[in-house]
Amino acid sequence: MPEVTLHADVDCIPEAMEFLRQQLGGDHADMLTHVELAVEELLVNVARYAYADGETGDTANTGKLVVGCRWVNMDGQDLFCVWLRDWGRLFDPFRSVGTPDTSLGVEERSIGGLGVHLVKHISNHYVYSGSDGSNTVELFFKAGAEQEGS
Repeated sequence: MPEVTLHADVDCIPEAMEFLRQQLGGDHADMLTHVELAVEELLVNVARYAYADGETGDTANTGKLVVGCRWVNMDGQDLFCVWLRDWGRLFDPFRSVGTPDTSLGVEERSIGGLGVHLVKHISNHYVYSGSDGSNTVELFFKAGAEQEGS
């Protein structure tokens, strides 16, 4: 499984995007926009919050972030899986962040949650696991099909 280890900082985003472009070039370039957008949203969250309060699950990996990918077949459907792993405080973005009220105007909405909401809608499946002092988020995208939420 290809992966890249990065420093959990917003400056890692270009390197992460280049890694994804290398993995999805050619026949699957049509998926790249959705994959990049979802991964960037999660990378920013890790960079801003995972290590902010000094709580870490594994001090040997403090400040690290790993992005990896693989192809899987789930229920007969080929899916591109991108995963992000950090060793910051345990945090499930899919359960911890409420659904924003998108019917309200920008000025009326509370801050936060829109990025995770976006990730949920542009990926076809998402999973969080927090174990062994780390957080892992897996995002799944259908191959060769129009993405949901488009």
